[in-house]
Amino acid sequence: MTLCEPLAMVARISGSVLCRVSTRFLKTMAQTTFDLADLNRRMDGAVQSFKSDLASLRTGRASANVLDPITVEAYGARTPLSQLATVSVPEARLLSVQVWDRSMVQAVEKAIRESDLGLNPQTEGQVLRIRIPELNEQRRKEMVKVAHKYAEEAKIAVRHVRRDGIDLLKKLEKDGHLPKDDVTRQSDQVQKATDKHIGEIDQALASKEKEILQV
Repeated sequence: MTLCEPLAMVARISGSVLCRVSTRFLKTMAQTTFDLADLNRRMDGAVQSFKSDLASLRTGRASANVLDPITVEAYGARTPLSQLATVSVPEARLLSVQVWDRSMVQAVEKAIRESDLGLNPQTEGQVLRIRIPELNEQRRKEMVKVAHKYAEEAKIAVRHVRRDGIDLLKKLEKDGHLPKDDVTRQSDQVQKATDKHIGEIDQALASKEKEILQV
């Protein structure tokens, strides 16, 4: 055995120990600190996802975003349609869906038909053509219901983030890492962030509802 071999062994062992120590340290830090900015980022994510869902709701004109919420049962898992096909808008009221894998055409068609969007694709080989019908009063009301469903899901996501933050603050107080006054102040900040993001959701919903119902 050369001199370098035991030194290399020591280095590997030291590196492994250092990695475990660092991991434990990071976990301990995560349990003893509170990051309001991280909670805000998570709430922002829920709001942005909701706005993306709203953009997918059709209002009488074709838009590639209409199909964004659709997932397809493909290769043993639920897969976003965007990962299986190319969506284009050849005409003002027509969508074209070019499915990349011929074996997935039927699954894509089924997913579109069974969505909440009320679309009826016509298949030509690996291309699905979807004519966007005019929205009648009943369909507009159905779209509004879908928008409200998306809004409720987004609010639930924001409230889950709020719960995580409040639970962490309670734990930090219980473990002696934060005084009661700081916990109270930070809890107020979490509630303000929650109210702000819920307000953004309500505002976006009201705007989309007005757009859908406008004749």
